[in-house]
Amino acid sequence: MAVLTGLGLLAVSARYGYHRDELYFLACGRHLAWGYPDQPPLVPLLAHAMSSINPHSLVVLRLPSDLSVAATCVLTAVIARELGADRRGQTFAALAIAISSITLASGHLLSTTTFGLTSWAAFFAVTLHALRTHDGRWWLLAGVVVGLGLLDNDLVLVLATATIVGVLICGPRRVLLSPWLWCGAAVAIALWTPYLIWQAHHGWPQLAISRAIARGSSGTSAPRWQIPVQQLFLASPPLVPVWVVGLVRLGRSPALRRCRAFAVAYAVVFLAVLVTGGKPYYVALAFPLLLAAGAQPAVDWASQQRERLRTWTIVIAVTAVIDALITLPLIPVDELHATPIEAMNYDAGETVGWPTLAAQMDRALRRAGPDAVLVTSNYGEAGAVQRYYPRDAHRVYAVQNAYWLWGPPPDRTEAVVAVGFDPVRLSPYFRSVSLVALLDNHHGVDDDEQHASVRLCHGPTLPWPQLWPHLKTYG
Repeated sequence: MAVLTGLGLLAVSARYGYHRDELYFLACGRHLAWGYPDQPPLVPLLAHAMSSINPHSLVVLRLPSDLSVAATCVLTAVIARELGADRRGQTFAALAIAISSITLASGHLLSTTTFGLTSWAAFFAVTLHALRTHDGRWWLLAGVVVGLGLLDNDLVLVLATATIVGVLICGPRRVLLSPWLWCGAAVAIALWTPYLIWQAHHGWPQLAISRAIARGSSGTSAPRWQIPVQQLFLASPPLVPVWVVGLVRLGRSPALRRCRAFAVAYAVVFLAVLVTGGKPYYVALAFPLLLAAGAQPAVDWASQQRERLRTWTIVIAVTAVIDALITLPLIPVDELHATPIEAMNYDAGETVGWPTLAAQMDRALRRAGPDAVLVTSNYGEAGAVQRYYPRDAHRVYAVQNAYWLWGPPPDRTEAVVAVGFDPVRLSPYFRSVSLVALLDNHHGVDDDEQHASVRLCHGPTLPWPQLWPHLKTYG
């Protein structure tokens, strides 16, 4: 399952184009640091490494994600084995996570979510083994997993904390006395410390971005009421009974009494995401555990009758095809706008038309004169121009997240091509603001950049160091 899934993702890597986040990761990779306003250093470092191998290959850029998905499949099977599954249950666990929407959607791209899913799966596998064998040394490895996961995103800390809460409530509490566990915690903190220092030095921008996400600033943000609803789709609807049974089994099975802390941990993570207004997929990172826990009961139920097994096999096969169509770039790009995929999969639209959009922005920049600069409202637009027109990369700025930290334009700058801004936002800071174009990806895809305004601004009313903070966007 791992090999088939990895090869399948590899086969479609070059279709459509870069995602806006991938363009941003490439830009961050050109400004290597221990942290960024919205993420730790791992994915930008991977983007830098893959770009060093081949700066123009989507296949190479996404290769780490393909390998990460394959690892997640194997780890989910390992989790199933730790929970008592036989080879059929382990194989079905790997299959279930492989065809889940969250796995395919994130695994097709270079994404922090892809590695987050793998780090959560590794944490579950290691901690379950530690609980089953009573070998405290595995807690040290768990600390390494958490520390490496924290170099990808902060969510694994929520999981680790929730697990400790679960142990305090359900046991086995004796593990909290293990020196290996606290050594593992020290390793995790040590690996995370450089990022924490970076965040502290820059005023903890991650907190501001989290608040912005809760207010809906991200394309994948959702109202709180959608968080539980989307759990029904992030692992595909036919798999809902599997992971629900897995959750119940973790909480109630006498044979898995040692694992009850994880049922509590899932509830704590869910409540934390709900209260803070996080993204729905934050909770779905627990699916490797839940699907693994429900895999053996699902196999046993389906195997009781031949007709039931045949029906279940057909349902899973159809689910895999539908999930692939929704999450992977299989539909011809010129037909994408005529399908419901855009509405169902926000990220699909964000991988379309960047060369065309970049050409339009760069053309407006060159017409504005050799001393003009391009300032975009989001990092995808800026990243696209820098990727496709590197000769003008030094003239490109953006007001979002890390790009804002890398600004502002030089003090002498008088002419600005502003992309994606509301004129009301620009008018107080420039003497003249005029519309010169609207972006068009030429595929009819209604993504965040389609019909975005391109405005020519002259005469900043404030020195750039004073003007720049007024344009800052976190989210």
